[in-house]
Amino acid sequence: MIALALSILSSTLIFVVFKLYDVHKVQTLYAIVVNYIVACTTGFFLYEGSVDISQLVNSSWFWGPILMGMLFITIFNLMAKTAQVAGVSVASVATKMSLVIPVVFGIWLYDESLTWIQGVGIVLALVAVYLASLKEKHITINRKTFLLPFLVFLGSGIIDTSIKYFEELHLTDKEVPIFSSMIFGCAALSGLIFIGIRSKNTAIKSNFKNVLGGIALGIPNYFSIYFIIRALRSDLLSSAAIFTLNNVAIVLFSTLMGILLFKERLSLKNWGGVALAVLSIILVALF
Repeated sequence: MIALALSILSSTLIFVVFKLYDVHKVQTLYAIVVNYIVACTTGFFLYEGSVDISQLVNSSWFWGPILMGMLFITIFNLMAKTAQVAGVSVASVATKMSLVIPVVFGIWLYDESLTWIQGVGIVLALVAVYLASLKEKHITINRKTFLLPFLVFLGSGIIDTSIKYFEELHLTDKEVPIFSSMIFGCAALSGLIFIGIRSKNTAIKSNFKNVLGGIALGIPNYFSIYFIIRALRSDLLSSAAIFTLNNVAIVLFSTLMGILLFKERLSLKNWGGVALAVLSIILVALF
């Protein structure tokens, strides 16, 4: 449970840093790439063994970080595009509602069982995520722009499901730091390639704020993945319960941090989502 709590704390800090980006006018794309480099470096520092390239290449999980790294940077850009086209609320809801994908796969592939009370808790969690993320009076998506949030939903769910897959079938405790590090390293490489292609039309601009913002994001970003893998390796809860608790608690604490640090105002629906989030956590964790 400590690992899960630390994962929730790390992920909440990510949202706080993103909010600070807006306050201090940090260029998100460049800071994101720096963040991936920092996260990758953090993992290599934590890895206790020697880094043997040939051994890594021959490991059964080597191809996973490559695909997941590309998926990380792709989903990030899709989230940004969704926010621009359909609104921030749509992007947020699509990302958080994706928790249903690893939950379903955990039950289907790994024969995990849930009590009916936990099932109710997961349904309430989905409703809570929707209500707590709702920042506009109405969320409307026309048919032409429906594809973007659907891809964000699908991609975010695939990332969480992939983490569970490699944790379950391929990773040892010793390999968790290097595996997490390689995901971010591949994401950084994909981001640099993306910026390089983009620089043909737009000049590359970087400054100290972007670098500092990337460092501030990179460390909690790394530990959000590291600790969720550690939590999945424990036998206290099923992966369905862990992903539910993780996502809902992140929404809950991010909302509270928004109120305390940035004086954000919540609508009645938002408060309803917070209340349901607390209830769903109780049902999933205690029953």
